[in-house]
Amino acid sequence: MCEFCIDKQKQTNMKKIILFSLALLGLAQIADAQATSSANQNVALSLSNAIAITFVSSGTSTGGTVSIPFNTVSDYTNGVTSSTEQLKVQSNKNFNVSIQSSSTNFSYSGSTTPAPIMQIASVLQFLVSANNTGGSLSYTSYASVPSGMGTIINWGSPGGNQTFSVTYKANPGFSFPAGTYTANIIYTATQP
Repeated sequence: MCEFCIDKQKQTNMKKIILFSLALLGLAQIADAQATSSANQNVALSLSNAIAITFVSSGTSTGGTVSIPFNTVSDYTNGVTSSTEQLKVQSNKNFNVSIQSSSTNFSYSGSTTPAPIMQIASVLQFLVSANNTGGSLSYTSYASVPSGMGTIINWGSPGGNQTFSVTYKANPGFSFPAGTYTANIIYTATQP
């Protein structure tokens, strides 16, 4: 037989072997595909409304004591402004923030007897000095701290780091004796 014919026969045989191998591989994949199984299930998230308000400095719902010292005649004449306190609201819905004092009067610690009575609303004011909550402010200048709940931020946006800052200004005048006057100020965040 001629050499050309032998090479042609080898090529034909090689093509048949390759086609046969590909056919076997395809059958193996089909057989393998038929050996599958699947299962599925639903995953249901049960979300509840959640809200928290904390002081950034402490990371808790209790902030540090804000000290407002009165040392000079100018302090008594003009009042004294505190350092800034920052609070954070975390909420999965829109929210409002309110402020109030826990009592009508400051508590007094000092040597004067009987203890003087200083009303919080007539001496202590607050200002929301920074608002990163997405909500609108009820007050844009200093306002008296109310003894009943007063809304200060309306319709804050949902989020995990909605912050606002507050400063206090006290002006007791010259009518009160020396001593320490303390008031507990409460901030409440609510989802309407």
